[in-house]
Amino acid sequence: MPVITFRLHISAEEYLRYYQGKAHSVVALGEDGRRIKLPAVKFRPFLDRTGIQGRFRLEFDQDFKFVSLSRISK
Repeated sequence: MPVITFRLHISAEEYLRYYQGKAHSVVALGEDGRRIKLPAVKFRPFLDRTGIQGRFRLEFDQDFKFVSLSRISK
């Protein structure tokens, strides 16, 4: 299954824009240089009082459909 690993740092204040519906997608650059765009709702499980930080692993299928998102480290 194809995988992209990337780092993300979104402050709690910045994520509030996503929560309020003012922004809908999170864009990040993979460690291999590929650009990814995911719905912000996919990151809610990783939200804490400081926001969202860490190194993430995105898995997708051969048709580039979302399979899973996991945090590898903080």
